[in-house]
Amino acid sequence: MRSGTSIGDNVEAMDNLVRQAAADGADYVQTPEMTGIVQRKRKALFEQIFVEAEDPLFMHAAKLSAELGIWLHIGSTAVLVSDELAANRGALFSPAGKCVATYDKIHMFDVDLDGGETWRESKVYQPGTVGRIVDTGEFKLGMTVCYDLRFPQLYRHYAKAGAQILTCPAAFTRQTGRAHWHTLLKARAIENGAFVVAAAQGGDHHDGRETFGHSLIVNPWGEIIAEISNEEPGYMVAELNLEEVSKARGKVPNLANEREFAVEEIDVRQVIVSGEVA
Repeated sequence: MRSGTSIGDNVEAMDNLVRQAAADGADYVQTPEMTGIVQRKRKALFEQIFVEAEDPLFMHAAKLSAELGIWLHIGSTAVLVSDELAANRGALFSPAGKCVATYDKIHMFDVDLDGGETWRESKVYQPGTVGRIVDTGEFKLGMTVCYDLRFPQLYRHYAKAGAQILTCPAAFTRQTGRAHWHTLLKARAIENGAFVVAAAQGGDHHDGRETFGHSLIVNPWGEIIAEISNEEPGYMVAELNLEEVSKARGKVPNLANEREFAVEEIDVRQVIVSGEVA
Protein backbone atom coordinates (compact mmCIF):
# COMPACT_ATOMS: atom_id res chain seq x y z
CA MET A 1 0.00 0.00 0.00
CA ARG A 2 0.87 3.68 0.04
CA SER A 3 -1.17 4.78 3.01
CA GLY A 4 -1.68 8.49 3.54
CA THR A 5 -3.01 10.81 6.21
CA SER A 6 -6.72 10.01 5.65
CA ILE A 7 -7.95 6.94 7.50
CA GLY A 8 -11.07 6.79 5.31
CA ASP A 9 -9.04 6.77 2.08
CA ASN A 10 -6.70 4.13 3.48
CA VAL A 11 -9.56 1.86 4.52
CA GLU A 12 -11.01 2.15 1.03
CA ALA A 13 -7.64 1.34 -0.58
CA MET A 14 -7.18 -1.64 1.75
CA ASP A 15 -10.68 -2.93 0.99
CA ASN A 16 -10.06 -2.77 -2.75
CA LEU A 17 -6.75 -4.65 -2.64
CA VAL A 18 -7.98 -7.29 -0.18
CA ARG A 19 -10.98 -7.99 -2.40
CA GLN A 20 -8.72 -8.41 -5.42
CA ALA A 21 -6.45 -10.83 -3.55
CA ALA A 22 -9.40 -12.86 -2.24
CA ALA A 23 -10.91 -13.05 -5.73
CA ASP A 24 -7.55 -14.39 -6.88
CA GLY A 25 -7.78 -17.24 -4.37
CA ALA A 26 -6.09 -15.89 -1.25
CA ASP A 27 -7.16 -17.56 2.02
CA TYR A 28 -4.87 -15.41 4.17
CA VAL A 29 -4.26 -11.77 3.32
CA GLN A 30 -1.72 -9.50 5.00
CA THR A 31 -1.56 -5.70 4.80
CA PRO A 32 1.46 -3.50 5.68
CA GLU A 33 2.47 -1.73 8.84
CA MET A 34 0.44 1.46 9.39
CA THR A 35 -2.27 0.44 6.99
CA GLY A 36 -4.73 2.84 8.65
CA ILE A 37 -2.65 6.01 8.68
CA VAL A 38 0.84 7.23 7.87
CA GLN A 39 1.15 10.52 9.71
CA ARG A 40 4.49 11.76 10.95
CA LYS A 41 3.16 14.80 12.82
CA ARG A 42 2.32 13.80 16.37
CA LYS A 43 -0.49 16.31 16.98
CA ALA A 44 -2.24 15.47 13.70
CA LEU A 45 -1.90 11.75 14.41
CA PHE A 46 -3.46 11.94 17.86
CA GLU A 47 -6.32 14.05 16.51
CA GLN A 48 -7.31 11.25 14.13
CA ILE A 49 -6.71 7.92 15.86
CA PHE A 50 -9.06 5.91 18.10
CA VAL A 51 -8.98 3.29 20.81
CA GLU A 52 -9.03 -0.20 19.36
CA ALA A 53 -12.76 -0.80 19.90
CA GLU A 54 -13.61 2.30 17.87
CA ASP A 55 -10.90 2.07 15.21
CA PRO A 56 -12.49 2.32 11.72
CA LEU A 57 -9.88 0.08 10.10
CA PHE A 58 -10.28 -2.74 12.60
CA MET A 59 -14.08 -2.52 12.46
CA HIS A 60 -14.01 -2.67 8.67
CA ALA A 61 -11.52 -5.54 8.69
CA ALA A 62 -13.83 -7.60 10.89
CA LYS A 63 -16.70 -7.17 8.45
CA LEU A 64 -14.52 -7.72 5.39
CA SER A 65 -12.91 -10.94 6.65
CA ALA A 66 -16.35 -12.38 7.44
CA GLU A 67 -17.78 -11.31 4.09
CA LEU A 68 -14.90 -12.85 2.13
CA GLY A 69 -14.35 -15.84 4.44
CA ILE A 70 -10.61 -15.22 4.78
CA TRP A 71 -7.94 -14.74 7.41
CA LEU A 72 -7.23 -11.01 7.28
CA HIS A 73 -4.05 -9.81 8.94
CA ILE A 74 -3.93 -6.04 9.35
CA GLY A 75 -0.18 -5.53 9.58
CA SER A 76 -0.66 -2.65 11.98
CA THR A 77 -2.25 0.70 12.59
CA ALA A 78 -1.93 3.36 15.27
CA VAL A 79 -4.42 2.94 18.12
CA LEU A 80 -4.81 5.19 21.13
CA VAL A 81 -3.71 3.69 24.45
CA SER A 82 -3.34 6.86 26.57
CA ASP A 83 -3.40 10.63 26.26
CA GLU A 84 0.31 10.59 25.52
CA LEU A 85 0.96 7.36 23.62
CA ALA A 86 -0.38 5.14 20.86
CA ALA A 87 0.33 1.50 20.10
CA ASN A 88 1.58 0.28 16.73
CA ARG A 89 -0.88 -2.61 16.71
CA GLY A 90 -1.42 -5.47 14.30
CA ALA A 91 -4.50 -7.70 14.34
CA LEU A 92 -5.56 -11.03 12.85
CA PHE A 93 -9.22 -11.54 11.92
CA SER A 94 -10.71 -14.97 11.35
CA PRO A 95 -13.00 -15.99 8.46
CA ALA A 96 -15.85 -15.52 10.93
CA GLY A 97 -14.89 -11.86 11.37
CA LYS A 98 -13.52 -12.25 14.88
CA CYS A 99 -10.30 -10.57 16.01
CA VAL A 100 -8.39 -13.60 17.32
CA ALA A 101 -5.09 -11.87 18.12
CA THR A 102 -3.44 -8.49 18.37
CA TYR A 103 0.25 -7.69 18.53
CA ASP A 104 1.91 -4.43 19.59
CA LYS A 105 5.26 -3.72 17.94
CA ILE A 106 7.94 -4.46 20.52
CA HIS A 107 11.03 -2.76 19.14
CA MET A 108 10.88 0.98 18.59
CA PHE A 109 12.57 2.50 15.54
CA ASP A 110 14.79 5.07 17.26
CA VAL A 111 17.54 5.70 14.72
CA ASP A 112 19.73 8.34 13.11
CA LEU A 113 20.31 7.58 9.43
CA ASP A 114 22.44 9.18 6.76
CA GLY A 115 21.29 12.47 5.30
CA GLY A 116 19.76 13.67 8.56
CA GLU A 117 16.89 11.15 8.50
CA THR A 118 15.90 10.63 12.13
CA TRP A 119 13.11 8.62 13.75
CA ARG A 120 12.00 8.39 17.39
CA GLU A 121 9.05 5.99 17.57
CA SER A 122 9.38 5.73 21.34
CA LYS A 123 8.16 9.33 21.67
CA VAL A 124 4.84 8.38 20.08
CA TYR A 125 4.33 4.65 20.63
CA GLN A 126 4.16 2.46 23.69
CA PRO A 127 6.32 -0.62 23.03
CA GLY A 128 4.69 -4.01 23.17
CA THR A 129 5.95 -6.54 25.70
CA VAL A 130 4.39 -9.80 24.43
CA GLY A 131 5.00 -11.81 21.27
CA ARG A 132 2.04 -13.53 19.62
CA ILE A 133 1.86 -16.97 18.05
CA VAL A 134 -1.50 -17.86 16.53
CA ASP A 135 -2.47 -21.47 15.85
CA THR A 136 -5.40 -21.36 13.43
CA GLY A 137 -5.67 -25.12 13.06
CA GLU A 138 -4.52 -24.71 9.45
CA PHE A 139 -1.21 -22.99 10.11
CA LYS A 140 0.80 -21.58 12.98
CA LEU A 141 1.82 -17.95 12.60
CA GLY A 142 4.16 -15.59 14.47
CA MET A 143 3.38 -11.86 14.51
CA THR A 144 5.96 -9.07 14.27
CA VAL A 145 6.09 -5.56 12.80
CA CYS A 146 8.83 -3.87 10.73
CA TYR A 147 11.84 -3.00 12.96
CA ASP A 148 11.29 -6.26 14.87
CA LEU A 149 12.95 -7.82 11.82
CA ARG A 150 16.35 -6.79 13.17
CA PHE A 151 15.86 -8.79 16.37
CA PRO A 152 16.23 -12.45 15.35
CA GLN A 153 15.63 -13.81 18.83
CA LEU A 154 11.91 -13.02 18.49
CA TYR A 155 11.65 -15.05 15.28
CA ARG A 156 13.71 -17.88 16.76
CA HIS A 157 11.34 -18.10 19.71
CA TYR A 158 8.38 -18.37 17.34
CA ALA A 159 10.07 -21.03 15.21
CA LYS A 160 11.04 -23.14 18.21
CA ALA A 161 7.41 -22.96 19.35
CA GLY A 162 6.37 -24.44 15.99
CA ALA A 163 5.45 -21.38 13.91
CA GLN A 164 5.54 -22.23 10.20
CA ILE A 165 4.87 -18.69 8.98
CA LEU A 166 6.71 -15.65 10.31
CA THR A 167 5.18 -12.30 9.45
CA CYS A 168 6.78 -8.90 9.06
CA PRO A 169 4.37 -6.26 7.76
CA ALA A 170 6.47 -3.13 7.39
CA ALA A 171 6.98 0.47 6.39
CA PHE A 172 10.73 0.20 5.84
CA THR A 173 12.37 3.47 4.92
CA ARG A 174 13.64 3.69 1.38
CA GLN A 175 17.19 4.14 2.70
CA THR A 176 17.26 1.08 4.96
CA GLY A 177 15.13 -0.97 2.58
CA ARG A 178 17.59 -0.62 -0.28
CA ALA A 179 20.40 -1.73 2.01
CA HIS A 180 18.87 -4.49 4.12
CA TRP A 181 15.25 -5.48 3.35
CA HIS A 182 15.79 -8.51 1.14
CA THR A 183 18.79 -9.76 3.11
CA LEU A 184 17.08 -9.60 6.49
CA LEU A 185 13.89 -11.31 5.34
CA LYS A 186 15.81 -14.11 3.64
CA ALA A 187 17.96 -14.55 6.74
CA ARG A 188 14.94 -14.89 9.04
CA ALA A 189 13.47 -17.51 6.69
CA ILE A 190 16.70 -19.52 6.37
CA GLU A 191 17.75 -19.53 10.01
CA ASN A 192 14.27 -20.60 11.16
CA GLY A 193 13.23 -22.88 8.28
CA ALA A 194 9.98 -20.96 7.93
CA PHE A 195 7.98 -18.97 5.40
CA VAL A 196 8.29 -15.21 5.86
CA VAL A 197 5.43 -13.02 4.64
CA ALA A 198 6.10 -9.29 4.54
CA ALA A 199 3.61 -6.79 3.13
CA ALA A 200 5.17 -3.35 2.80
CA GLN A 201 4.35 0.31 2.37
CA GLY A 202 5.94 1.83 -0.73
CA GLY A 203 6.55 5.23 -2.28
CA ASP A 204 6.31 8.89 -1.33
CA HIS A 205 3.66 9.47 1.35
CA HIS A 206 1.62 12.58 2.09
CA ASP A 207 3.52 13.22 5.33
CA GLY A 208 6.87 13.25 3.55
CA ARG A 209 7.85 9.71 4.42
CA GLU A 210 9.60 7.58 1.80
CA THR A 211 9.15 3.81 2.00
CA PHE A 212 10.81 1.01 0.06
CA GLY A 213 7.90 -1.23 -0.97
CA HIS A 214 8.99 -4.62 -2.36
CA SER A 215 6.49 -6.79 -0.50
CA LEU A 216 7.99 -10.28 -0.28
CA ILE A 217 7.17 -13.89 0.45
CA VAL A 218 10.21 -16.04 1.17
CA ASN A 219 10.16 -19.83 1.48
CA PRO A 220 11.95 -21.84 4.22
CA TRP A 221 15.00 -22.35 1.99
CA GLY A 222 15.43 -18.60 1.59
CA GLU A 223 14.03 -18.34 -1.93
CA ILE A 224 11.79 -15.43 -2.88
CA ILE A 225 8.59 -16.97 -4.24
CA ALA A 226 6.63 -13.74 -4.68
CA GLU A 227 7.55 -10.07 -4.82
CA ILE A 228 6.02 -6.78 -5.81
CA SER A 229 9.31 -5.59 -7.25
CA ASN A 230 8.68 -1.85 -6.94
CA GLU A 231 7.13 0.75 -4.64
CA GLU A 232 3.69 0.77 -6.27
CA PRO A 233 0.48 -0.36 -4.51
CA GLY A 234 -0.71 -3.80 -5.53
CA TYR A 235 -1.08 -7.37 -4.37
CA MET A 236 0.53 -10.74 -4.98
CA VAL A 237 -0.62 -14.29 -4.32
CA ALA A 238 1.47 -17.38 -3.61
CA GLU A 239 0.74 -20.90 -2.45
CA LEU A 240 2.51 -21.93 0.75
CA ASN A 241 3.18 -25.66 0.99
CA LEU A 242 3.74 -26.09 4.71
CA GLU A 243 5.51 -29.42 4.11
CA GLU A 244 8.45 -27.31 2.96
CA VAL A 245 8.88 -26.15 6.56
CA SER A 246 9.42 -29.66 7.93
CA LYS A 247 11.65 -30.52 4.97
CA ALA A 248 13.89 -27.50 5.50
CA ARG A 249 14.11 -28.10 9.24
CA GLY A 250 14.89 -31.75 8.57
CA LYS A 251 17.74 -30.94 6.20
CA VAL A 252 19.31 -28.36 8.50
CA PRO A 253 18.03 -29.08 12.04
CA ASN A 254 19.58 -26.00 13.62
CA LEU A 255 16.53 -25.42 15.83
CA ALA A 256 17.05 -28.84 17.39
CA ASN A 257 20.84 -28.52 17.47
CA GLU A 258 20.88 -25.20 19.30
CA ARG A 259 22.84 -25.33 22.56
CA GLU A 260 23.08 -23.15 25.64
CA PHE A 261 26.43 -21.46 26.11
CA ALA A 262 28.25 -18.95 28.22
CA VAL A 263 30.33 -16.06 26.96
CA GLU A 264 33.62 -15.28 28.65
CA GLU A 265 35.47 -12.05 27.96
CA ILE A 266 39.25 -12.14 28.09
CA ASP A 267 41.00 -8.84 28.67
CA VAL A 268 44.41 -9.36 27.10
CA ARG A 269 45.81 -6.36 28.97
CA GLN A 270 45.11 -8.01 32.30
CA VAL A 271 46.63 -11.30 31.15
CA ILE A 272 49.84 -9.52 30.18
CA VAL A 273 50.07 -7.64 33.50
CA SER A 274 49.47 -10.72 35.63
CA GLY A 275 51.68 -12.94 33.55
CA GLU A 276 48.99 -15.59 33.34
CA VAL A 277 48.93 -17.89 30.35
CA ALA A 278 45.69 -19.49 29.17
